[in-house]
Amino acid sequence: MLSSIKTLRSVLLCVLIVLAGAAVAEEKVYQSDTLNDGLGAPPAALDRSSPHATIEALLDLAEQGNFAAAAHLLNLATIPSTEQPAHGPTLAEQLYTIVDRKVVISWGDLLDRPDALDATATTKSAVAGQTRRSILLWVLEVDNRPYPIYLDRVQVDEAAPVWVFSKRSVANIPKLYDTFGPSEMERKLPDWARKDGFWNLMWWEIIGLPVMFLLAIIAGIVTRKGLSRAAASVNGEFAERIIAASRLPVVMFVMTSVISIISGIFVFSGPVSTLIPPMIALGYVIAALVFVVNVVDRIIDQIIEFDNDDLDQIDDDHRRETATKVSLVRRLLIVVIILLGFGIVLAEADVFRTFGFSLLASAGAVMLILGFAAREVLSNIMSSIQIALNQSARIGDKVVYKGHICSVERINFTYVLLRVWTGVRLIVPVTEFVSETFENWTIRDPKMKRLIEIHVAHGAEISALRDIFFEVLDEVDQDDLGARDEHEVRVTGQDVFGQIVTFCLTCANPNTSWGLSCEVRERLIKRMQDLEHSGSKVFQTVNPAEGA
Repeated sequence: MLSSIKTLRSVLLCVLIVLAGAAVAEEKVYQSDTLNDGLGAPPAALDRSSPHATIEALLDLAEQGNFAAAAHLLNLATIPSTEQPAHGPTLAEQLYTIVDRKVVISWGDLLDRPDALDATATTKSAVAGQTRRSILLWVLEVDNRPYPIYLDRVQVDEAAPVWVFSKRSVANIPKLYDTFGPSEMERKLPDWARKDGFWNLMWWEIIGLPVMFLLAIIAGIVTRKGLSRAAASVNGEFAERIIAASRLPVVMFVMTSVISIISGIFVFSGPVSTLIPPMIALGYVIAALVFVVNVVDRIIDQIIEFDNDDLDQIDDDHRRETATKVSLVRRLLIVVIILLGFGIVLAEADVFRTFGFSLLASAGAVMLILGFAAREVLSNIMSSIQIALNQSARIGDKVVYKGHICSVERINFTYVLLRVWTGVRLIVPVTEFVSETFENWTIRDPKMKRLIEIHVAHGAEISALRDIFFEVLDEVDQDDLGARDEHEVRVTGQDVFGQIVTFCLTCANPNTSWGLSCEVRERLIKRMQDLEHSGSKVFQTVNPAEGA
Protein backbone atom coordinates (compact mmCIF):
# COMPACT_ATOMS: atom_id res chain seq x y z
CA MET A 1 0.00 0.00 0.00
CA LEU A 2 2.77 2.43 0.95
CA SER A 3 4.62 1.56 -2.25
CA SER A 4 1.52 2.36 -4.35
CA ILE A 5 1.14 5.76 -2.68
CA LYS A 6 4.78 6.63 -3.39
CA THR A 7 4.36 5.60 -7.02
CA LEU A 8 1.22 7.73 -7.34
CA ARG A 9 3.02 10.72 -5.85
CA SER A 10 5.87 10.32 -8.31
CA VAL A 11 3.46 10.17 -11.24
CA LEU A 12 1.60 13.31 -10.07
CA LEU A 13 4.89 15.15 -9.56
CA CYS A 14 6.00 14.30 -13.09
CA VAL A 15 2.68 15.48 -14.49
CA LEU A 16 2.95 18.77 -12.62
CA ILE A 17 6.50 19.30 -13.88
CA VAL A 18 5.42 18.62 -17.46
CA LEU A 19 2.46 20.96 -17.16
CA ALA A 20 4.60 23.70 -15.59
CA GLY A 21 7.20 23.27 -18.32
CA ALA A 22 4.50 23.48 -20.95
CA ALA A 23 3.12 26.66 -19.36
CA VAL A 24 6.57 28.23 -19.25
CA ALA A 25 7.21 27.22 -22.85
CA GLU A 26 3.87 28.72 -23.87
CA GLU A 27 4.74 32.04 -22.21
CA LYS A 28 7.90 32.39 -24.31
CA VAL A 29 6.05 32.86 -27.60
CA TYR A 30 2.76 34.04 -29.08
CA GLN A 31 1.13 31.01 -30.69
CA SER A 32 -0.52 31.64 -34.07
CA ASP A 33 -2.19 29.49 -36.69
CA THR A 34 -0.76 31.52 -39.55
CA LEU A 35 1.77 34.29 -40.18
CA ASN A 36 1.55 36.35 -43.37
CA ASP A 37 0.08 33.57 -45.53
CA GLY A 38 -0.59 36.02 -48.34
CA LEU A 39 3.12 36.85 -48.72
CA GLY A 40 4.17 33.28 -49.43
CA ALA A 41 7.32 31.73 -48.06
CA PRO A 42 9.90 34.19 -46.64
CA PRO A 43 13.35 34.37 -48.30
CA ALA A 44 15.68 31.63 -47.11
CA ALA A 45 18.35 34.20 -46.11
CA LEU A 46 15.94 36.24 -43.99
CA ASP A 47 16.97 36.01 -40.32
CA ARG A 48 14.21 36.70 -37.81
CA SER A 49 15.55 34.51 -35.02
CA SER A 50 16.25 37.32 -32.52
CA PRO A 51 15.23 40.97 -31.95
CA HIS A 52 18.69 42.08 -33.05
CA ALA A 53 18.45 40.06 -36.26
CA THR A 54 14.99 41.43 -37.14
CA ILE A 55 16.00 45.08 -36.80
CA GLU A 56 19.22 44.41 -38.69
CA ALA A 57 17.24 42.75 -41.48
CA LEU A 58 14.85 45.74 -41.71
CA LEU A 59 17.73 48.19 -42.09
CA ASP A 60 19.59 46.03 -44.62
CA LEU A 61 16.54 45.32 -46.78
CA ALA A 62 15.51 48.98 -46.71
CA GLU A 63 18.96 49.98 -47.88
CA GLN A 64 18.56 47.52 -50.78
CA GLY A 65 15.04 48.78 -51.47
CA ASN A 66 13.68 45.24 -51.05
CA PHE A 67 10.53 46.04 -49.09
CA ALA A 68 8.74 42.95 -50.43
CA ALA A 69 11.12 40.84 -48.34
CA ALA A 70 10.95 43.35 -45.47
CA ALA A 71 7.19 42.79 -45.29
CA HIS A 72 7.92 39.38 -43.73
CA LEU A 73 9.26 41.27 -40.67
CA LEU A 74 5.74 42.52 -39.92
CA ASN A 75 2.83 40.64 -38.40
CA LEU A 76 0.11 41.39 -40.97
CA ALA A 77 -2.62 39.49 -39.11
CA THR A 78 -5.00 42.48 -39.30
CA ILE A 79 -4.81 42.53 -43.12
CA PRO A 80 -6.63 39.92 -45.23
CA SER A 81 -4.21 37.49 -46.84
CA THR A 82 -5.31 38.51 -50.33
CA GLU A 83 -4.31 42.12 -49.65
CA GLN A 84 -1.02 41.38 -47.90
CA PRO A 85 1.13 41.32 -51.08
CA ALA A 86 -0.07 44.83 -51.95
CA HIS A 87 -0.06 46.41 -48.49
CA GLY A 88 2.89 44.55 -46.90
CA PRO A 89 5.75 46.24 -48.81
CA THR A 90 4.12 49.66 -48.40
CA LEU A 91 3.76 49.20 -44.65
CA ALA A 92 7.34 47.93 -44.42
CA GLU A 93 8.61 51.03 -46.25
CA GLN A 94 6.53 53.32 -44.02
CA LEU A 95 7.76 51.52 -40.90
CA TYR A 96 11.37 51.94 -41.98
CA THR A 97 10.78 55.66 -42.53
CA ILE A 98 9.31 55.97 -39.03
CA VAL A 99 12.17 54.01 -37.45
CA ASP A 100 14.79 55.92 -39.42
CA ARG A 101 13.34 59.32 -38.54
CA LYS A 102 12.05 58.98 -35.01
CA VAL A 103 13.40 55.89 -33.27
CA VAL A 104 16.72 55.75 -31.43
CA ILE A 105 17.71 52.09 -31.59
CA SER A 106 19.32 50.86 -28.40
CA TRP A 107 21.32 47.92 -29.72
CA GLY A 108 22.27 46.94 -26.19
CA ASP A 109 18.63 46.13 -25.43
CA LEU A 110 18.16 44.17 -28.67
CA LEU A 111 19.84 40.98 -27.51
CA ASP A 112 21.02 38.57 -30.16
CA ARG A 113 19.32 35.62 -28.48
CA PRO A 114 16.17 33.84 -29.67
CA ASP A 115 14.65 33.94 -26.17
CA ALA A 116 15.75 37.60 -25.57
CA LEU A 117 17.08 36.62 -22.14
CA ASP A 118 19.49 39.20 -20.71
CA ALA A 119 22.19 37.18 -19.02
CA THR A 120 23.94 40.34 -17.81
CA ALA A 121 20.91 41.78 -15.96
CA THR A 122 21.29 42.19 -12.21
CA THR A 123 18.94 40.52 -9.76
CA LYS A 124 17.26 43.91 -9.20
CA SER A 125 16.15 44.04 -12.84
CA ALA A 126 12.50 43.21 -13.53
CA VAL A 127 13.48 40.86 -16.39
CA ALA A 128 16.51 39.23 -14.76
CA GLY A 129 16.76 35.56 -15.74
CA GLN A 130 13.52 35.66 -17.74
CA THR A 131 12.90 34.84 -21.37
CA ARG A 132 10.73 37.36 -23.22
CA ARG A 133 8.19 37.19 -25.98
CA SER A 134 7.73 40.94 -26.45
CA ILE A 135 10.17 43.89 -26.45
CA LEU A 136 9.30 47.57 -26.46
CA LEU A 137 11.39 49.29 -29.12
CA TRP A 138 10.16 52.88 -28.74
CA VAL A 139 7.12 55.01 -27.89
CA LEU A 140 5.85 57.81 -30.16
CA GLU A 141 3.19 60.35 -29.24
CA VAL A 142 0.44 61.59 -31.52
CA ASP A 143 -2.18 63.98 -30.10
CA ASN A 144 -0.88 63.32 -26.56
CA ARG A 145 -1.53 59.60 -26.98
CA PRO A 146 1.33 57.07 -26.78
CA TYR A 147 1.85 54.65 -29.66
CA PRO A 148 4.33 51.92 -28.66
CA ILE A 149 6.32 49.94 -31.21
CA TYR A 150 6.77 46.32 -30.13
CA LEU A 151 8.67 43.31 -31.38
CA ASP A 152 6.84 40.02 -30.71
CA ARG A 153 8.10 36.44 -30.78
CA VAL A 154 5.54 34.46 -32.82
CA GLN A 155 5.41 30.70 -33.42
CA VAL A 156 3.27 28.98 -36.04
CA ASP A 157 2.51 25.35 -35.13
CA GLU A 158 5.80 23.51 -34.64
CA ALA A 159 7.95 25.89 -36.73
CA ALA A 160 10.80 27.80 -35.14
CA PRO A 161 9.64 31.04 -33.44
CA VAL A 162 10.45 34.32 -35.22
CA TRP A 163 10.62 37.96 -34.07
CA VAL A 164 8.35 40.33 -36.01
CA PHE A 165 6.75 43.74 -35.41
CA SER A 166 3.54 43.18 -33.45
CA LYS A 167 0.18 43.34 -35.21
CA ARG A 168 -0.87 46.23 -32.97
CA SER A 169 2.21 48.22 -33.97
CA VAL A 170 1.61 47.39 -37.65
CA ALA A 171 -1.98 48.63 -37.35
CA ASN A 172 -0.65 52.01 -36.13
CA ILE A 173 1.89 52.44 -38.97
CA PRO A 174 -0.37 54.56 -41.28
CA LYS A 175 -1.21 57.02 -38.49
CA LEU A 176 2.42 57.30 -37.39
CA TYR A 177 3.56 57.72 -40.99
CA ASP A 178 1.09 60.57 -41.56
CA THR A 179 2.57 62.36 -38.54
CA PHE A 180 6.28 61.54 -38.78
CA GLY A 181 6.71 60.68 -42.45
CA PRO A 182 7.77 63.14 -45.17
CA SER A 183 5.75 66.35 -45.06
CA GLU A 184 4.03 67.88 -48.06
CA MET A 185 6.83 70.42 -48.43
CA GLU A 186 9.45 67.66 -48.35
CA ARG A 187 7.67 65.69 -51.08
CA LYS A 188 7.93 68.73 -53.36
CA LEU A 189 11.72 68.85 -53.04
CA PRO A 190 13.81 67.53 -55.97
CA ASP A 191 14.90 63.90 -55.88
CA TRP A 192 18.59 64.71 -55.28
CA ALA A 193 17.67 66.65 -52.10
CA ARG A 194 15.88 63.61 -50.66
CA LYS A 195 18.79 61.26 -51.16
CA ASP A 196 21.02 60.23 -48.27
CA GLY A 197 24.03 62.47 -47.67
CA PHE A 198 26.10 61.77 -44.57
CA TRP A 199 25.54 61.37 -40.80
CA ASN A 200 22.36 59.46 -41.68
CA LEU A 201 20.84 62.70 -43.02
CA MET A 202 19.37 63.59 -46.38
CA TRP A 203 20.88 66.39 -48.44
CA TRP A 204 17.97 68.75 -47.79
CA GLU A 205 18.51 68.29 -44.06
CA ILE A 206 22.24 68.96 -44.33
CA ILE A 207 21.48 72.20 -46.19
CA GLY A 208 18.33 73.08 -44.25
CA LEU A 209 19.71 72.79 -40.71
CA PRO A 210 22.19 75.72 -41.02
CA VAL A 211 19.50 77.76 -42.82
CA MET A 212 17.04 77.03 -40.00
CA PHE A 213 19.47 78.17 -37.30
CA LEU A 214 20.45 81.21 -39.36
CA LEU A 215 16.80 82.24 -39.66
CA ALA A 216 16.37 81.75 -35.90
CA ILE A 217 19.39 83.98 -35.22
CA ILE A 218 18.11 86.68 -37.60
CA ALA A 219 14.70 86.56 -35.90
CA GLY A 220 16.40 86.90 -32.52
CA ILE A 221 18.46 89.91 -33.63
CA VAL A 222 15.39 91.67 -35.09
CA THR A 223 13.42 90.98 -31.88
CA ARG A 224 16.23 92.31 -29.69
CA LYS A 225 16.48 95.53 -31.69
CA GLY A 226 12.71 95.98 -31.56
CA LEU A 227 12.62 95.55 -27.78
CA SER A 228 15.59 97.91 -27.34
CA ARG A 229 13.73 100.60 -29.27
CA ALA A 230 10.59 99.92 -27.24
CA ALA A 231 12.54 100.29 -23.99
CA ALA A 232 14.00 103.60 -25.16
CA SER A 233 10.62 105.01 -26.16
CA VAL A 234 8.52 104.09 -23.09
CA ASN A 235 7.84 106.55 -20.30
CA GLY A 236 8.83 105.47 -16.83
CA GLU A 237 11.93 103.82 -15.43
CA PHE A 238 10.03 100.77 -14.16
CA ALA A 239 8.52 99.99 -17.59
CA GLU A 240 11.95 100.35 -19.15
CA ARG A 241 13.38 97.91 -16.61
CA ILE A 242 10.64 95.36 -17.29
CA ILE A 243 11.23 95.51 -21.05
CA ALA A 244 14.98 95.23 -20.54
CA ALA A 245 14.45 92.25 -18.23
CA SER A 246 12.18 90.48 -20.71
CA ARG A 247 14.46 91.10 -23.71
CA LEU A 248 16.61 87.98 -23.39
CA PRO A 249 13.76 85.50 -22.69
CA VAL A 250 11.63 86.96 -25.51
CA VAL A 251 14.55 86.62 -27.92
CA MET A 252 15.03 83.00 -26.81
CA PHE A 253 11.30 82.36 -27.22
CA VAL A 254 11.26 83.78 -30.76
CA MET A 255 14.34 81.80 -31.82
CA THR A 256 12.86 78.60 -30.36
CA SER A 257 9.54 79.27 -32.08
CA VAL A 258 11.26 79.66 -35.46
CA ILE A 259 13.03 76.32 -34.99
CA SER A 260 9.77 74.71 -33.83
CA ILE A 261 7.80 76.00 -36.85
CA ILE A 262 10.42 74.93 -39.38
CA SER A 263 10.85 71.51 -37.76
CA GLY A 264 7.06 71.13 -37.95
CA ILE A 265 7.00 71.90 -41.66
CA PHE A 266 9.98 69.67 -42.42
CA VAL A 267 10.18 66.42 -40.44
CA PHE A 268 13.86 65.80 -39.77
CA SER A 269 15.28 62.31 -39.58
CA GLY A 270 18.10 60.46 -37.88
CA PRO A 271 19.73 61.88 -34.75
CA VAL A 272 18.40 65.36 -35.54
CA SER A 273 14.83 64.23 -34.88
CA THR A 274 15.95 63.03 -31.46
CA LEU A 275 17.78 66.22 -30.54
CA ILE A 276 15.38 68.88 -31.84
CA PRO A 277 12.34 68.10 -29.58
CA PRO A 278 14.31 68.28 -26.31
CA MET A 279 16.15 71.34 -27.65
CA ILE A 280 12.82 73.05 -28.36
CA ALA A 281 11.49 72.05 -24.94
CA LEU A 282 14.69 73.33 -23.34
CA GLY A 283 14.47 76.61 -25.24
CA TYR A 284 10.87 77.27 -24.18
CA VAL A 285 11.51 76.26 -20.58
CA ILE A 286 14.67 78.38 -20.25
CA ALA A 287 12.91 81.36 -21.87
CA ALA A 288 10.00 81.04 -19.43
CA LEU A 289 12.27 80.59 -16.41
CA VAL A 290 14.55 83.49 -17.32
CA PHE A 291 11.50 85.68 -17.91
CA VAL A 292 10.06 84.82 -14.48
CA VAL A 293 13.40 85.31 -12.69
CA ASN A 294 14.24 88.61 -14.44
CA VAL A 295 10.78 90.14 -14.05
CA VAL A 296 10.50 89.07 -10.40
CA ASP A 297 14.00 90.46 -9.87
CA ARG A 298 13.00 93.87 -11.26
CA ILE A 299 9.79 93.92 -9.22
CA ILE A 300 11.75 93.14 -6.05
CA ASP A 301 14.26 95.88 -6.89
CA GLN A 302 11.34 98.27 -7.33
CA ILE A 303 9.85 97.33 -3.96
CA ILE A 304 13.15 97.24 -2.06
CA GLU A 305 16.08 99.27 -3.31
CA PHE A 306 19.33 97.38 -2.91
CA ASP A 307 21.33 100.59 -3.32
CA ASN A 308 24.00 100.43 -0.62
CA ASP A 309 24.06 104.22 -0.16
CA ASP A 310 20.41 104.06 0.80
CA LEU A 311 20.60 101.01 3.06
CA ASP A 312 23.56 102.17 5.14
CA GLN A 313 21.52 104.72 7.10
CA ILE A 314 21.64 103.94 10.80
CA ASP A 315 17.85 104.06 11.19
CA ASP A 316 17.27 101.58 8.35
CA ASP A 317 18.00 98.46 10.40
CA HIS A 318 14.69 96.85 9.43
CA ARG A 319 15.24 97.57 5.74
CA ARG A 320 18.68 95.92 5.85
CA GLU A 321 17.17 92.80 7.40
CA THR A 322 14.36 92.79 4.85
CA ALA A 323 16.76 93.28 1.94
CA THR A 324 18.91 90.37 3.15
CA LYS A 325 15.91 88.07 3.54
CA VAL A 326 14.52 89.07 0.14
CA SER A 327 17.94 88.33 -1.35
CA LEU A 328 17.76 84.85 0.22
CA VAL A 329 14.24 84.29 -1.16
CA ARG A 330 15.47 85.39 -4.59
CA ARG A 331 18.31 82.86 -4.51
CA LEU A 332 16.05 80.04 -3.31
CA LEU A 333 13.53 80.97 -6.02
CA ILE A 334 16.23 80.66 -8.67
CA VAL A 335 17.19 77.20 -7.36
CA VAL A 336 13.56 76.03 -7.35
CA ILE A 337 12.95 77.39 -10.86
CA ILE A 338 16.10 75.74 -12.22
CA LEU A 339 15.16 72.37 -10.70
CA LEU A 340 11.59 72.73 -11.99
CA GLY A 341 12.82 73.57 -15.48
CA PHE A 342 15.26 70.66 -15.45
CA GLY A 343 12.42 68.32 -14.49
CA ILE A 344 10.18 69.66 -17.27
CA VAL A 345 12.90 69.18 -19.85
CA LEU A 346 13.51 65.61 -18.68
CA ALA A 347 9.79 64.89 -18.85
CA GLU A 348 9.37 66.40 -22.32
CA ALA A 349 12.51 64.99 -23.95
CA ASP A 350 11.70 61.65 -25.59
CA VAL A 351 15.38 60.75 -25.74
CA PHE A 352 15.33 59.91 -22.04
CA ARG A 353 12.80 57.17 -22.59
CA THR A 354 15.52 55.13 -24.20
CA PHE A 355 18.35 56.09 -21.92
CA GLY A 356 16.25 56.36 -18.78
CA PHE A 357 17.15 52.97 -17.31
CA SER A 358 20.85 53.43 -17.92
CA LEU A 359 20.66 56.90 -16.40
CA LEU A 360 18.92 55.56 -13.33
CA ALA A 361 21.35 52.69 -13.07
CA SER A 362 24.31 55.06 -13.06
CA ALA A 363 22.60 57.76 -11.01
CA GLY A 364 24.42 56.79 -7.82
CA ALA A 365 27.85 57.05 -9.38
CA VAL A 366 26.96 60.25 -11.22
CA MET A 367 25.66 61.89 -8.04
CA LEU A 368 28.84 60.95 -6.20
CA ILE A 369 30.98 62.49 -8.95
CA LEU A 370 28.84 65.64 -9.15
CA GLY A 371 28.73 65.96 -5.38
CA PHE A 372 32.51 65.72 -5.12
CA ALA A 373 33.05 68.20 -7.96
CA ALA A 374 30.48 70.67 -6.63
CA ARG A 375 31.24 70.38 -2.93
CA GLU A 376 32.74 73.89 -2.78
CA VAL A 377 29.78 75.40 -4.63
CA LEU A 378 27.27 73.60 -2.40
CA SER A 379 29.21 74.65 0.69
CA ASN A 380 29.11 78.29 -0.43
CA ILE A 381 25.37 78.09 -1.12
CA MET A 382 24.67 76.67 2.34
CA SER A 383 26.90 79.34 3.91
CA SER A 384 25.03 82.13 2.08
CA ILE A 385 21.76 80.73 3.40
CA GLN A 386 23.31 80.58 6.88
CA ILE A 387 24.28 84.28 6.75
CA ALA A 388 20.81 85.29 5.62
CA LEU A 389 19.15 83.29 8.40
CA ASN A 390 21.39 84.29 11.33
CA GLN A 391 21.73 87.90 10.09
CA SER A 392 25.41 88.06 11.07
CA ALA A 393 25.97 90.30 8.05
CA ARG A 394 23.21 92.12 6.21
CA ILE A 395 23.13 94.03 2.97
CA GLY A 396 24.17 97.59 3.87
CA ASP A 397 26.07 96.67 7.05
CA LYS A 398 29.38 98.35 7.76
CA VAL A 399 32.00 95.70 8.55
CA VAL A 400 35.74 95.44 9.04
CA TYR A 401 37.06 92.40 7.17
CA LYS A 402 40.78 91.63 7.34
CA GLY A 403 41.60 95.27 8.07
CA HIS A 404 39.35 96.64 5.33
CA ILE A 405 36.48 98.95 6.27
CA CYS A 406 33.70 97.78 3.95
CA SER A 407 29.99 97.88 3.28
CA VAL A 408 28.14 94.67 2.37
CA GLU A 409 26.75 95.20 -1.15
CA ARG A 410 25.53 91.73 -2.11
CA ILE A 411 25.30 88.26 -0.61
CA ASN A 412 25.27 85.91 -3.59
CA PHE A 413 25.25 82.13 -3.89
CA THR A 414 29.00 81.69 -3.85
CA TYR A 415 30.50 85.02 -2.81
CA VAL A 416 29.95 88.15 -0.72
CA LEU A 417 30.52 91.47 -2.47
CA LEU A 418 32.16 94.03 -0.15
CA ARG A 419 32.73 97.67 -1.06
CA VAL A 420 35.81 99.19 0.59
CA TRP A 421 35.65 102.88 1.55
CA THR A 422 38.08 103.58 -1.31
CA GLY A 423 35.52 102.26 -3.82
CA VAL A 424 37.37 98.99 -4.38
CA ARG A 425 35.19 95.84 -4.37
CA LEU A 426 36.28 92.73 -2.50
CA ILE A 427 34.83 89.44 -3.76
CA VAL A 428 35.07 86.98 -0.88
CA PRO A 429 33.93 83.33 -1.06
CA VAL A 430 31.04 82.87 1.35
CA THR A 431 32.70 79.98 3.20
CA GLU A 432 35.81 82.09 3.77
CA PHE A 433 33.73 85.07 4.90
CA VAL A 434 31.78 83.11 7.53
CA SER A 435 34.89 81.30 8.78
CA GLU A 436 36.80 84.54 9.45
CA THR A 437 36.24 86.85 12.42
CA PHE A 438 35.00 90.24 11.28
CA GLU A 439 33.64 93.36 12.96
CA ASN A 440 30.08 94.41 12.26
CA TRP A 441 29.55 98.01 13.25
CA THR A 442 25.83 98.11 12.56
CA ILE A 443 24.53 94.77 13.79
CA ARG A 444 23.02 96.11 17.05
CA ASP A 445 23.72 99.51 18.70
CA PRO A 446 25.12 101.80 16.00
CA LYS A 447 27.08 103.83 18.53
CA MET A 448 30.79 103.09 18.70
CA LYS A 449 34.02 104.58 20.01
CA ARG A 450 36.88 105.44 17.70
CA LEU A 451 40.23 105.55 19.51
CA ILE A 452 42.76 108.18 18.44
CA GLU A 453 46.20 107.49 19.96
CA ILE A 454 48.83 110.26 19.96
CA HIS A 455 52.31 110.14 21.58
CA VAL A 456 53.09 113.26 23.63
CA ALA A 457 55.96 114.36 25.89
CA HIS A 458 56.20 113.36 29.52
CA GLY A 459 55.60 116.95 30.57
CA ALA A 460 52.56 117.57 28.37
CA GLU A 461 49.51 118.96 30.21
CA ILE A 462 46.72 116.43 29.80
CA SER A 463 44.06 118.91 30.94
CA ALA A 464 45.10 121.27 28.13
CA LEU A 465 44.86 118.44 25.63
CA ARG A 466 41.43 117.56 27.00
CA ASP A 467 40.25 121.13 26.48
CA ILE A 468 41.61 121.09 22.93
CA PHE A 469 39.78 117.81 22.23
CA PHE A 470 36.38 119.19 23.28
CA GLU A 471 37.00 122.38 21.33
CA VAL A 472 37.59 120.26 18.24
CA LEU A 473 34.36 118.32 18.91
CA ASP A 474 32.43 121.59 18.85
CA GLU A 475 33.73 122.25 15.33
CA VAL A 476 32.65 119.01 13.64
CA ASP A 477 29.21 117.79 12.57
CA GLN A 478 27.23 117.15 15.76
CA ASP A 479 24.84 114.71 14.07
CA ASP A 480 27.68 112.21 13.72
CA LEU A 481 28.71 112.49 17.40
CA GLY A 482 27.42 110.75 20.49
CA ALA A 483 26.50 112.53 23.75
CA ARG A 484 29.16 114.94 25.01
CA ASP A 485 29.70 113.13 28.31
CA GLU A 486 30.53 109.92 26.40
CA HIS A 487 33.79 111.38 24.98
CA GLU A 488 36.92 110.79 27.02
CA VAL A 489 40.65 111.55 27.11
CA ARG A 490 42.83 109.01 28.88
CA VAL A 491 46.51 108.25 29.24
CA THR A 492 46.65 104.63 28.15
CA GLY A 493 50.41 104.07 28.07
CA GLN A 494 53.87 105.40 28.81
CA ASP A 495 57.43 104.55 27.76
CA VAL A 496 60.81 106.21 27.47
CA PHE A 497 59.57 108.29 24.57
CA GLY A 498 56.66 109.84 26.49
CA GLN A 499 52.97 109.32 27.19
CA ILE A 500 50.34 107.66 25.00
CA VAL A 501 47.15 109.71 25.13
CA THR A 502 43.97 108.11 23.77
CA PHE A 503 41.14 110.38 22.68
CA CYS A 504 37.93 108.32 22.86
CA LEU A 505 35.60 109.66 20.16
CA THR A 506 32.00 108.42 20.48
CA CYS A 507 30.35 108.21 17.05
CA ALA A 508 26.60 107.97 16.46
CA ASN A 509 26.91 106.80 12.85
CA PRO A 510 29.30 103.89 12.12
CA ASN A 511 29.20 104.70 8.41
CA THR A 512 30.87 108.09 8.98
CA SER A 513 32.92 107.17 12.07
CA TRP A 514 36.16 106.43 10.25
CA GLY A 515 36.14 109.67 8.26
CA LEU A 516 35.13 111.61 11.37
CA SER A 517 38.03 110.14 13.39
CA CYS A 518 40.45 111.12 10.63
CA GLU A 519 39.11 114.70 10.66
CA VAL A 520 39.32 114.93 14.48
CA ARG A 521 42.89 113.57 14.47
CA GLU A 522 43.92 116.15 11.90
CA ARG A 523 42.38 119.02 13.91
CA LEU A 524 43.91 117.73 17.17
CA ILE A 525 47.42 117.61 15.75
CA LYS A 526 47.01 121.15 14.36
CA ARG A 527 45.84 122.47 17.76
CA MET A 528 48.63 120.64 19.59
CA GLN A 529 51.19 122.13 17.19
CA ASP A 530 49.78 125.60 17.88
CA LEU A 531 49.98 124.88 21.62
CA GLU A 532 53.62 123.87 21.34
CA HIS A 533 54.47 126.96 19.28
CA SER A 534 53.02 129.08 22.11
CA GLY A 535 55.64 127.65 24.49
CA SER A 536 53.97 124.60 26.06
CA LYS A 537 55.74 121.28 25.75
CA VAL A 538 53.52 118.84 23.83
CA PHE A 539 55.59 116.56 21.59
CA GLN A 540 58.67 114.68 22.74
CA THR A 541 61.86 115.33 20.80
CA VAL A 542 63.07 111.93 19.67
CA ASN A 543 66.26 110.99 17.89
CA PRO A 544 65.34 109.19 14.66
CA ALA A 545 67.71 106.38 15.61
CA GLU A 546 65.93 105.96 18.95
CA GLY A 547 62.57 105.95 17.22
CA ALA A 548 63.72 103.20 14.93
